[in-house]
Amino acid sequence: MFKKILAAIAPLNTSDQVIREATTLAKLTSAELMLLHVLSPVDEGYPTPIYPGPDSVYPGPHDEVIRAYAQQWEAYERRGLELLKSLTEQVSATGIPVEFTQNVGDPGRAICHLADTWSADLIILGRRGHSGLKELVLGSVSNYVLHHAPCSVLTIQGHLPES
Repeated sequence: MFKKILAAIAPLNTSDQVIREATTLAKLTSAELMLLHVLSPVDEGYPTPIYPGPDSVYPGPHDEVIRAYAQQWEAYERRGLELLKSLTEQVSATGIPVEFTQNVGDPGRAICHLADTWSADLIILGRRGHSGLKELVLGSVSNYVLHHAPCSVLTIQGHLPES
């Protein structure tokens, strides 16, 4: 059945549900598990980009802003790795072979690319439940993955947004 399961982890909303489903399926099918977190501008907690002004070629306040951004980025990256390490320990304790990776980029593309290069049989990811204008503006990682994945996809519905 499934030999390699890729679980896409987003820090908010559905991570616990995705891990629970991925662990259950991996255990039932004796599959390997890969946890993936993608550092992306659509993530909450992503550092706000800095756009230096035209006078940025001269040292001054922009240097401080760039240093502050670099520190925010390092903290953001560290939080993602800490989450992955914690989840890996949790899954490993159940006896399932598990590894993790953290990539930077567009989440949908990164998920599909890793699924392809790692030869995943199944992708498990959360779905926030955006629709309409919110989905159009923010995009939908789960929708992209459903249409471009090289393997089967299981989406886990997060909490539905309040109307």
